[in-house]
Amino acid sequence: MILAGDIGGTKTNLALYDWTTDRTEPVHADSFHSADYKALEEIVEEFLSTLPPKTSPEGELIDEVGDEDESEAEVTEKPELPPEPITLTAACFGVAGPVIDNRCRTTNLPWVIDGSALAQRFEIPHVRLLNDLEATAHGLLLLRPDEVVVLNAGTPPKKKQALALIAAGTGLGECILCWDGTRYRPMPSEGGHTDFAPNSDSEIELLRHLRGSYLHVSYERIVSGPGLHAVYEYLRDTKKNEPTWLAEKIKAGDPAAEIAQAGLSGQTEIAKQALDLFASIYGAEAGNLALKALTLDGVYVAGGIAPKLLKKLQDGSFMRGFTNKGRYKRLMSQIPVKVVTNDKTALLGAASVAAQLASSIPS
Repeated sequence: MILAGDIGGTKTNLALYDWTTDRTEPVHADSFHSADYKALEEIVEEFLSTLPPKTSPEGELIDEVGDEDESEAEVTEKPELPPEPITLTAACFGVAGPVIDNRCRTTNLPWVIDGSALAQRFEIPHVRLLNDLEATAHGLLLLRPDEVVVLNAGTPPKKKQALALIAAGTGLGECILCWDGTRYRPMPSEGGHTDFAPNSDSEIELLRHLRGSYLHVSYERIVSGPGLHAVYEYLRDTKKNEPTWLAEKIKAGDPAAEIAQAGLSGQTEIAKQALDLFASIYGAEAGNLALKALTLDGVYVAGGIAPKLLKKLQDGSFMRGFTNKGRYKRLMSQIPVKVVTNDKTALLGAASVAAQLASSIPS
């Protein structure tokens, strides 16, 4: 049995898999609010200590000592937990932050995660930490066609070169996948923290506005959940057109979610303008990433925000920002762009790496 995790600033997803070679569904999974815990170890301990008892297909508890022939004959579609206790052979966690020497100080949480310490505490032979976008990149390679939505079909080259992955959620992650002649190899990055480069007068004013709060304005300060709120606040403070009802909803709820809902439904102009600016800048940075690594094979847009704003990303504002590269506009229009709709892609990628680790451990 292997353990996989996707550790984000907002939530932590953990799952157990009985994975050998091919993609499979988890036998058990759960989600935790990251900020409610002081360390990842607390979440892992709670997850492993509250596993549900094994049940039969009819929902009855199975005695650990039973008829082996009978149990082998039973075939169920969903993988089941084995009789306790569970022995973990490997674990892999995608973590939002730079991973150096299998250790990470998380960007949006006050945690230090150490792979060796996790291995020792939970008696797991091998534990590997990956940057969360590196984990997502591994998962990207296992997605089915129905788990992506095409924004731009493009015309990729016949000879494989490279892919790009960009994902906005609590923060902004980026990753490059280089083709080594046999397969794509993910290369972790902290590109979301590079300097924001405005492309219009409005974006220049947005930069000035954000510099009143931050010494360094990165793309993550804009292309993220908190970033959408920041864009909205800039429009609110400069255009003075915020309706009272929306101000109250933002104050009482999740600001980014309320702004997105108001913008997508066309309820108010300021929310629509915020989404326009957000999507354009998101597309521009996706295009920057594609240019820097010449990822002609395609760009994938993942993370928690893209599926929720899919309608907005499909209206052309994202692709206009993506292709607006002067003399390279034609080249940019040839790059395929797809939105990942499977919100467990990072977990899937972490599981695939853990499975590889488990298969490499001598029995």
